[in-house]
Amino acid sequence: MDQHLLLFVTLAPTIFAILLLPIPKDWRRVHRVVTLIGSIAIFAVSTRLWTGFNPDNPGFQFVDIFPWIPQFGISLHVGLDGISLFLVLLTTLLLPIVVLAAWSFDIEHIKGLHISFLVLTTGLIGTFVSLDLFFFYVFWEITLIPMYFIIGVWGGPRRIYAAVKFFIFTMVGSVFMLVAILYLAWFHHKLTGVWSYDYLDFLQTAPLLSVSGGWLAPGLLVFAAFALAFAIKVPIFPFHTWLPDAHVEAPTTGSVILAGVLLKMGAYGFLRFNRALLPDAWDVFVPLIVVLAVIGIIYGALVAMVQPDIKKLVAYSSVSHMGFVMLGLAAGTQASTEGAVLQMVNHGLATGALFLLVGMIYERTHTRLIANFGGLATVMPVYTGVFLLVTLASIGLPGLNGFVGEFLILAGAWSVYPIAVALGGLGIILGAVYMLWMVERVFWGPLDNPKNEGLADISLRELIVVAPLLVFIIWIGVFPTTFLNPMEAAVRLLLAR
Repeated sequence: MDQHLLLFVTLAPTIFAILLLPIPKDWRRVHRVVTLIGSIAIFAVSTRLWTGFNPDNPGFQFVDIFPWIPQFGISLHVGLDGISLFLVLLTTLLLPIVVLAAWSFDIEHIKGLHISFLVLTTGLIGTFVSLDLFFFYVFWEITLIPMYFIIGVWGGPRRIYAAVKFFIFTMVGSVFMLVAILYLAWFHHKLTGVWSYDYLDFLQTAPLLSVSGGWLAPGLLVFAAFALAFAIKVPIFPFHTWLPDAHVEAPTTGSVILAGVLLKMGAYGFLRFNRALLPDAWDVFVPLIVVLAVIGIIYGALVAMVQPDIKKLVAYSSVSHMGFVMLGLAAGTQASTEGAVLQMVNHGLATGALFLLVGMIYERTHTRLIANFGGLATVMPVYTGVFLLVTLASIGLPGLNGFVGEFLILAGAWSVYPIAVALGGLGIILGAVYMLWMVERVFWGPLDNPKNEGLADISLRELIVVAPLLVFIIWIGVFPTTFLNPMEAAVRLLLAR
């Protein structure tokens, strides 16, 4: 029943994108309907990955392998474990949400927008499930092109600048990662006499790379090459400068995918490749990762605090929240690592919902400046309640998803890096300050701007768009073991290696 299921989920979005090609671009409603039906179907099929997943098996499941260039050991090899499971499901969940969120957008080239999202989804899923590093690189690069167009074609006034900056940052990191992959393949051939790009083969040979002899040691150079690509994508301070521009200029749906899934590629890469393949080099670099993670937590919070634009505030909050993820990965305990993986999902849900809600208010007012609001709770009470719930999840209120991830990260990291945990706790306080201060200025107080008096409350379609994210925000907060149990065995095996 499950044969080729994972490969189908990976490639199905691009299949639907191909189906859209012959449909005339003026048939806008047909494009919307076909894309929505396809995205819902993909998510429905992907849930079988969860229901059919064996949480006691720490290895890869739903494995498919198709030789492509066998003489060089290149195969389309995919598999899923507890670390990548929920990242794949998060991706398939967000696809129909962004399609429905863009339903009312009166924009040109809606056909191109939908094709871009579908191809982007294939790249994202492929990145999380590839067990061949050649195809990992291919899927990684596939995400670059559609995201470039989403920002550059359908973005704001400075969209070209933001798109080019995003492209250059990501491309520079990708080139170094490609060199690292080629070196690992050569090193494997040198040891075994066999060419391979398979992740499972590299698990046996890559840890043998030397880290002695100074900073030019092969293991350290390969680690640094991977780390640069992943640090840009997370993004880790000081490689974060592309992110606020990309978020602010991207359309609402682009920001949702960017924050919800795209950033997770970097943290996933650190865990799957830097941590698992190069454990000795990881021990050398981990103090630096901890320092940069803590700086990112505090810096992101402080800069978010002074932002006049709601969307830019949420963008800088991502820098801070992803700093917690990196702190959890760096600590390397079972609890902190599980917390980091869960927090990737939590951040995608809460921040994705925040960007959706910011987009809804922008559609009504065509402004995101906090100074132009105030007292919205009197005219948009339901919208206010939803926004407040998501805000409380973002700042880690007990009972909601953000609390579980942050608690596990801090509790697991305490025995290893107590000072970093203490500083990280300061970041949580600052996060509550800037988020609640923003909510106060936007929703409470007098309705000073007369233009806001006739604003419509959240519509049924908009409520349907954000409702699935609210369900998971509460579900993870109340029943976290539903999501922690499937990843426990895979995390334990990875850390043991």
